[in-house]
Amino acid sequence: MSRDESHLLRVYQMPIASWLLLAVGGGLLLVGFRQALEYMAHIWMNSQELSHGALIPFVVVFLIWQRKQALERVKLNGNWAGVVVILLGAGLNIIGQLASLYILSQYGFLFCIYGLVLALVGWSIFKQLWAPLLLLVFMIPIPDFLLRNFSAELQLVSSQIGVWVIRVFGISVYLEGNVIDLGVYRLQVAEACDGLRYLFPLMTIAFIMAYFFKVAMWKRVLLFVSSVPVTILMNSLRVGAIGIMVEHWGIGMAEGFMHEFQGWAVFMLSASLMLLEMIVLARIGRDGRPWRQVFGLEFPAPLPKGMSVISRPVPPSLVGACIMLVVAAVASLLLPKRTEVVPARTSFVDFPLQVAQWSGRRGAIEDIYLDTLKLDDYLMADFRSGSDAPVNFYVAWYDSQQAGRSAHSPRSCLPGGGWQIKEFDQVEVPGVAVDGVTLRVNRALIAMGPNRQLVYYWFQQRGRVLTNEYLVKWYLFWDSLTRRRSDGALVRLTVPLSEGQDVAEADRQLADFARETAPLLRAYVPR
Repeated sequence: MSRDESHLLRVYQMPIASWLLLAVGGGLLLVGFRQALEYMAHIWMNSQELSHGALIPFVVVFLIWQRKQALERVKLNGNWAGVVVILLGAGLNIIGQLASLYILSQYGFLFCIYGLVLALVGWSIFKQLWAPLLLLVFMIPIPDFLLRNFSAELQLVSSQIGVWVIRVFGISVYLEGNVIDLGVYRLQVAEACDGLRYLFPLMTIAFIMAYFFKVAMWKRVLLFVSSVPVTILMNSLRVGAIGIMVEHWGIGMAEGFMHEFQGWAVFMLSASLMLLEMIVLARIGRDGRPWRQVFGLEFPAPLPKGMSVISRPVPPSLVGACIMLVVAAVASLLLPKRTEVVPARTSFVDFPLQVAQWSGRRGAIEDIYLDTLKLDDYLMADFRSGSDAPVNFYVAWYDSQQAGRSAHSPRSCLPGGGWQIKEFDQVEVPGVAVDGVTLRVNRALIAMGPNRQLVYYWFQQRGRVLTNEYLVKWYLFWDSLTRRRSDGALVRLTVPLSEGQDVAEADRQLADFARETAPLLRAYVPR
């Protein structure tokens, strides 16, 4: 037997000591990241669009086990770079705990997993496992403000296509943003009741399908990317089907069990459509392999007899990784418990309804919107001066902007109500100052059919007036870390424009109103 043939009959197995160290490392991860993991599990259990995250670790273990036979033929050469990656993950965890931002700790947890694996197997095997390890990213909940911005545009597309389907069947329907008016029923294509909640589970399934799909890389990438338009298309058909069924069989077809069943059916049909796409892609080109080879869902075969079993030595880098995880877990446990500081403030119930020459009348927000906004206090009132059109004054206050609770940007929400943004910029409001600084606002001219409105809004957050929502998130992180505060408010002024009215006149009206009310907010939105 040649030396090369002898090498092919060797297999390498990890000793018990390595398995024990790996188990200890896993236990230390659970201890050091317990708060972030508990919150992640809470999201899985209470959010339908992210509930698939609980299954991902088991899928990843299966995908790695599937490569068991190939991995047993390769020597393990642990890499000390894994310890550095663990150090980075531990740092993210500490910053996340100090700032009460679980998302940082959750990604720190992923870094530590990657570092532990790298310290055990080295670069050569780590590169073979990149896809299963990357799949772990899909179990981390997406930050709420990114999810809102991403889903808002997709909902609008679903609404428009759904209405087109309804009209094809000769049914009269009116669309305002994400609200579909069927006459007898108003269908709300919003976060709480749309099929786009299945986008992220379908993207996860598409990633797994692409992993097993043994074809050209462009076909695999196309399969994964197509999960987005497939979800939008199927949800649009669902919206159209609901409209048709409501027209013929009543509003019960859009509520309760039928509503949930329709969502489940859409998801299953979407997955089936992805499978059909795989079959079509497999037939494109000159690759004539059978389906079993193209879709590589195989299980490791038993080792042939006569194999030489060699025990792998314990990589020193694995020992170093476990020591680093001990330090990280102890540091996490020794961190003082962070309690958020909520400043004393006056409730908006006491906000005056007579401000200089402006007289106000309070309004209320419907419960369905309050459930989405998750605010702690708010002011909604129409103020009028003389014969001018009333200015709608809306302030949303949050004691804490952690755990998915934060001010919703009007730039994302207005299109959902059917308004189109015709102009958008930032302007300084002359003669208006907040804490000695000239007030700078987002200015939006919006239209819906013949109706026009002018909107000013800004984020008033812990002594700062901001117009950029990404800066809002940065200062939220910084103030959580340095001041233990994440409170803040969104302030919005809106005035309707009459037909033919000059926009400059509306600007003057909002500036006059802001000049009188902005100083009053100090008691309700503390520095």
